[in-house]
Amino acid sequence: MKVNFNNRDPVYVQVVHHFKEQIATGMLEPGQEIPSRRELANKLKINPNTAQRAYKEMEEQALIHTERNSPSRITKDEQILSSVREELIIQAVDTFINSIRSINVPVEEVVEMVKEKYAKENNEWREKHD
Repeated sequence: MKVNFNNRDPVYVQVVHHFKEQIATGMLEPGQEIPSRRELANKLKINPNTAQRAYKEMEEQALIHTERNSPSRITKDEQILSSVREELIIQAVDTFINSIRSINVPVEEVVEMVKEKYAKENNEWREKHD
């Protein structure tokens, strides 16, 4: 498990975001056991209290559940799982829109450029992984 931390956001928020990305991409599957808080802190070289806070946040968002004396697991709730993916897409789109708004480009032009770039990147990715 590797997370590249930035200096802008609290570490626990970045840990939660990492788990959401892993869920959205299928790297973490519904019901899958995740490391203990202590294991996560050791793997990521973060304070155990930070790992605890990240797990608490994920439990409040119902991304994970923990039963007494059992490991924490990714939720199996399909509605929550699909909302994670949608949330990440919306965040990416918002970031993109905010960064391009100042250029004052017509939306049709932007959409066409995104489609072309996306197709090119997908083709290059497939070539690398085939």
